[in-house]
Amino acid sequence: MLAAAVLLPLLAMGSPWWEDYGTKETFLCSDQGPVVIERNEAQASLITGRYRMTLFRAQQPAPGEGPILGIVYRNELMTLILRGDQLILEQLPKRTTCMRTESV
Repeated sequence: MLAAAVLLPLLAMGSPWWEDYGTKETFLCSDQGPVVIERNEAQASLITGRYRMTLFRAQQPAPGEGPILGIVYRNELMTLILRGDQLILEQLPKRTTCMRTESV
C-alpha cells in the first residue's frame, strides 16, 4: 500500500516509452510552480503535477501572427514557445513566462 502511494506520483511524471522524447526540461513558472517539458522534433508533453498536455510542433506562425523566434509547439488550447532558458505558455488572453531550472 505504501509502495503504491510512493510510485503513483512518479508514474504521472513520466511519458510512455513509445513517445520517445529525447529531451526533458524543468521550468519554474511564477503562477503555476514547476512544469516539465518532454519533447522531440515532432511533439512535446507539458506536465504539471498530475496533469499532462500534448502539443505538436508548429512549422509556421498561426494566421495573423508575425514570425516567432524559438521552438513552437501547439494544440487547440495552448501555444508553447521555447527560447533558450525561457518557456512561454500562451493560453490567450493569458501569457505565462517560465525560466529553466534544470535539464535531464
